[in-house]
Amino acid sequence: MIGALSATGRMAMARGTMKNFRKEHIAPQASTVDRTNYFPEGVNLWKLMGDFNLHGITAPVEYGGLGLGYLYHCIAMEELSCASGSVALSYDVHSNVCINQLVRNASPCSEGEVLAKVNLISGEHGGALSMSEPNAGSVVVSMKCKADRVDGGYILKGNKMWCTNGPVAQTLVVYAKTDVTAGSKGITAFIVEKGMPGFSTAQKLHKIGMQGSDTCGLIFENCFVPEENALGQEGKGVYVLMSRLDLERLVLAAGPLGLMQACLDFFPIYGNENSLDAQLVNSSLCRGKLRTCILHCSLPGKKVLWSYVYSVARDCDNGRVNPKDCAGAILCAAERATQVALQAIQCLGGNGFINEYPTSEISRLVIGRELFKEQ
Repeated sequence: MIGALSATGRMAMARGTMKNFRKEHIAPQASTVDRTNYFPEGVNLWKLMGDFNLHGITAPVEYGGLGLGYLYHCIAMEELSCASGSVALSYDVHSNVCINQLVRNASPCSEGEVLAKVNLISGEHGGALSMSEPNAGSVVVSMKCKADRVDGGYILKGNKMWCTNGPVAQTLVVYAKTDVTAGSKGITAFIVEKGMPGFSTAQKLHKIGMQGSDTCGLIFENCFVPEENALGQEGKGVYVLMSRLDLERLVLAAGPLGLMQACLDFFPIYGNENSLDAQLVNSSLCRGKLRTCILHCSLPGKKVLWSYVYSVARDCDNGRVNPKDCAGAILCAAERATQVALQAIQCLGGNGFINEYPTSEISRLVIGRELFKEQ
């Protein structure tokens, strides 16, 4: 049945299925995640998403993935973001930044790497990636974390910073310098597992946005990493790093699309809850602001921005990865979402500034995404 559908029909079916999933499983937890800055303990969202085959959208079928492309990954990211930007960000780091990195670069003959992929795709394990350091954020190639060659592997020494999913991840892709004199050509990527002697996480960071998407620093104190855990060739880590960056930006660009839609979805609910609020929403001032939101989120704005992001995704699926387009997609989407969230807050008056209404959460999410879109 699905195979007989056109490409547009398959996309519509995937979006409808994703929408039902986020309404049933993600939306009921969104306010708790934002309020507590933690995923709810009573609900294993990682496993739920794994059971729904979300983690392995771009992973091969032999690893338990779906073998689909970035177009479908963007649909998943947009729909999850419509329910919770925090959950969606953690999901993206797990499924795109970590799993996709392993799929693209790990050795197919390594049993440990295959096992890591399976556990990550099923949601049994959480995944993360860490390259930034306290003094190496935007200029990541200036990292100081070292990996000294020893018999059978490497000894990692140093610290990492701003690692999304760091507190909960069992499998992490970590970049370190195997040759401190070679600059960008001396970086190697490694697969680090939770519980390796000498590896620990620092305190959880409390951010102004993306509450609930756990972030922390990493500490390596003479941590031994086996030789087979090197991801790609020694000294070629910068190629591994750059090969994923464009695709990360693309999938992340779908997040602001979902946040914008969440702003528009809330207005009818808000107006129906209180007749006075309905009058406010229908006032000439708010109608003007709503028109601004609709211009950004609907026709013609939706055609332009949504089509741009998804056309870039189609190009990537067809092997045409354009760094400028991937960067442009997240830049345009993040800036537009920031404006929509601010207009939505103003339409709600004082209620837009209190935590009982989702606009304050959306604003923190999009402003946080705007601030850190280049990280």
